[in-house]
Amino acid sequence: MRPALSRLGSARSATLLALALTAAGAGAVAAPQAAHASVTRIRLGGSSDVSRTSWSGPAFTFNGDGAVVPATAAKAIAAITGGSGSIDVTVLADSAATGSSQTPECDVFMGLSGVNSCTTDVVTSAADGNNAQVNTDVRNAEFVYFAGGNQCVYASWKGTSLQSSVQSVIAKGGGSGGGSAGHHINSAVVYDACTASTDSATALADPYDSSVTFTTGMFAWPNYADTINDSHFVTRDRMGRTMAFVARAVKDGLTTSGKAWGVGVEQGGGSLFLDKNGLATLSGSDAYVVLGDHQPEQAVSGRPLTYSNFKIWHLTAGQTFDFKNRPSCGYYTRSVSNGTPDANLYSGAPVTDCGGGGGGTGTGSSRTETEPNDSTGTANDITGLSYPATVTGSMKSGSDRDYYRLSLTSGQTATVTCTIPAAYDADLYFMNAGGSTLTRSVNNGKGAGESLSWTATSSGTYYADLEAYSGSGSATYSCGITKS
Repeated sequence: MRPALSRLGSARSATLLALALTAAGAGAVAAPQAAHASVTRIRLGGSSDVSRTSWSGPAFTFNGDGAVVPATAAKAIAAITGGSGSIDVTVLADSAATGSSQTPECDVFMGLSGVNSCTTDVVTSAADGNNAQVNTDVRNAEFVYFAGGNQCVYASWKGTSLQSSVQSVIAKGGGSGGGSAGHHINSAVVYDACTASTDSATALADPYDSSVTFTTGMFAWPNYADTINDSHFVTRDRMGRTMAFVARAVKDGLTTSGKAWGVGVEQGGGSLFLDKNGLATLSGSDAYVVLGDHQPEQAVSGRPLTYSNFKIWHLTAGQTFDFKNRPSCGYYTRSVSNGTPDANLYSGAPVTDCGGGGGGTGTGSSRTETEPNDSTGTANDITGLSYPATVTGSMKSGSDRDYYRLSLTSGQTATVTCTIPAAYDADLYFMNAGGSTLTRSVNNGKGAGESLSWTATSSGTYYADLEAYSGSGSATYSCGITKS
């Protein structure tokens, strides 16, 4: 739900029209168009859409409540434009807003750099998903924001033209986002709340309760497969119901991998920005990723849930989660037994024994390389290690390259220091997500150590690459990696 706002039906169209016409007289708002009997449209900003041949997204924002979060919205705009030009935004809402503004989402977007226009379309039924004006607005936009409200209405657009129109925005390099109900609709498996809004106690007591219903096949965003979003997470104590959602998704085969990831974002400014490489960065309040990676011990209709060892990552402001290369450690575990969850669901000591997941082996903050890791595409994933971390390996041939993938937030500095054995000479490179070299260390001579530092100007995925220059062998190198 939108904070401090409610929604009105199409009966308020006359009021919206009068307000919009008044503002238009001041040059701020183009007159709304009643595109359909139950659709209300208000456009702010430029009267003409921007024209451009290509965009640099996709990019996404997932918010814990209905309000637009300027920090992540600005990141999405910059990612889509590539830092040049402006975009058009369309806000989709299931009913009209009351309060001091009829366009609260667009009010925020229009205050951000790089926005040419923002159009609010109030689309109240499944039939409106085929409305020509609404679909035109969406297809001409570069970012679509789903307002807070009732995600069942949004789910009802599955199979309409509007579903395809939103997908077309992502396909051209634009973006999507939303808060509360709008956060729910952007996941791969949607808790649609079409019969009732469930709570943790109800869902854990019976994960097949009539209030626990899902829509699948709505959207499939890049790198965000097998997810189930939840909102207002800590304040409304929704960890338990997310656990039930995850267990149901695994049990019923609703995901493609046999695993399911619940993504819960707290209200009050909590927002995940997801870039085109699958890296999510949190702004504001807490977020949680809840993994179910095995079948539940008990998940049947009419009986309480039993599920052991959910893996839970707790994110705080500025922290990241790599949805493309999902980490294999850094989580804590919690279980549910006969509908009763463990205590302290929202905090725990992270597991640091990675057990070799994600490429390589190691315990705690160490990782031993596993071949093949000779390119960015086959890099050993060290995003889940605790830092400072250590990676070890060897230059097995004169052309060997060992790549390690890690993540940095904007302003964070990575320092890599490698001890090289006397059997060979190796050079050290630090690269961006595209594989371009950012800095390097190329000291001459077998056994010469290498060291470099790089401060990230943007959050994302980076690579440390140690390359054989001369010589080879089984002697082990050791690279220490710190983040500051």
